[in-house]
Amino acid sequence: MEAKEKLTTQEKALRINLRREVYGSFAEIGAGQEVAANFFKVGGASGTVAKTMSAYDMKFSDAIYGVCDRYVCEDRLTGMLDHEYPLLPERLPHLIEKTRFFAFADTVEALNFERTNQGQGWVGLRFQKRPNTEPNDCVIHVKMFDNDPLLQQYALGVVGVNMIYACMMLEDPEEIMMSLVDGLARRIEIDMFRLSGPDYEKVDNRLMAMKLVKNGLTRAAMFGPDGEVMQPSEALYKKNVLVLRGRFRPVTHVNVDMLLAARRYFKKEPDVDKKKMVVLTELTLNDLSSDGAIDEKDFLYRADTICSLGQTVLISNYFEYYRVAEYLSKITRGKKIGIILGIYALQKVFEERTYQNLRGGILESFAALFGTNIKLYIYPALKRGSDTELFTLKDFEDELPDNLKGLFRYMQDNNKLEDIENANTENLHIISDNVLAMIRKGEHGWEKYVPHKVEEAIKEHGLFDYPYTLESSKVASVNN
Repeated sequence: MEAKEKLTTQEKALRINLRREVYGSFAEIGAGQEVAANFFKVGGASGTVAKTMSAYDMKFSDAIYGVCDRYVCEDRLTGMLDHEYPLLPERLPHLIEKTRFFAFADTVEALNFERTNQGQGWVGLRFQKRPNTEPNDCVIHVKMFDNDPLLQQYALGVVGVNMIYACMMLEDPEEIMMSLVDGLARRIEIDMFRLSGPDYEKVDNRLMAMKLVKNGLTRAAMFGPDGEVMQPSEALYKKNVLVLRGRFRPVTHVNVDMLLAARRYFKKEPDVDKKKMVVLTELTLNDLSSDGAIDEKDFLYRADTICSLGQTVLISNYFEYYRVAEYLSKITRGKKIGIILGIYALQKVFEERTYQNLRGGILESFAALFGTNIKLYIYPALKRGSDTELFTLKDFEDELPDNLKGLFRYMQDNNKLEDIENANTENLHIISDNVLAMIRKGEHGWEKYVPHKVEEAIKEHGLFDYPYTLESSKVASVNN
């Protein structure tokens, strides 16, 4: 199979300009002023550009798009698209039958003069794949890493051209997503991507969120219990975050009890605002693949069961706990973070060989993992070889090598570790791999190991290769 031709930004803009059926408007506010300019520079823009505008002043922006509290946010972007797109068929009715209209918008914050902020913004396109049809939306959030505001503006201009070309000329959703960063290696991060509309009804944006992480466009992405993708910085900004990492294959009573029990502890922390608390379930790329390849269907099975419990999902490629702690700390801006670990996972955290590639070794990792705003809640387990005896923090020090016992005591003395003492120990024998095997074989009895809503989701949608539909299960139970 031949590799597809890689076009430059100028070539993409020119090809769009030469397509007479593609016609639209550009609205750019804040630092985003470069997208329309790319189409003018290559020539033939009269065939593409119906209008360009820049409501740079806030009062002008409010007068056109409505008053808002924040100017660089998704709501403002949506307001821009809602205003600009209907003007095209309204003012150009003679073009409706032969033209694919689009409205491009962005609202962006570049580096300030003191360089104390993060360059970031929202970019969106409302577009038709065929004339006289309902439009689709492509919306992304970008972070810009150039250390000069002019370079950031240039990079955003490239993103805009990439988006218009991809949405108007390409078909495959993943190809559209990947082409957004053409010519921008390591200069742009896309941590939210949404493709919606009549031509993309079969696109599952939860899967696209995972692909953002898998393909290296970002280190972490999020979606809510309703399946809608979320922008992490906006969803978690100045929030108290409690996170549980797991494989969730499937979600069992143990997973749920870990969340609920730790949540009770977290809510009692004096520096936690219960009204600004977010609970996350985290899936890492490492936990999504056993042989280096990610099974997309299996990922969606896990997403369905987690969402059935009303949980928000964070997908990351932060393999080490200290990296996800560092990531969340930057977003929450000093707010309390709780991380839930099983006792055996804590043992791995204390393994020095894990940090051989860090200059500061285990101490460097612990500086991030046990920062001033972070606390670990440790869930007990059965001791290996025992059906009744618990392994908790009280026994943990005895399992450590002598050179790490002082470090462990320091963490305890400074309230960085807490035993979850109200855990439901009757469920500790549940092993998710065993439950998964029972589901796939159609064995009876697995239902008692998972929450009722998870059971319903698995049976109704045939998740994890469940061999029976919900209806056939009902028939079987009646016959019995």
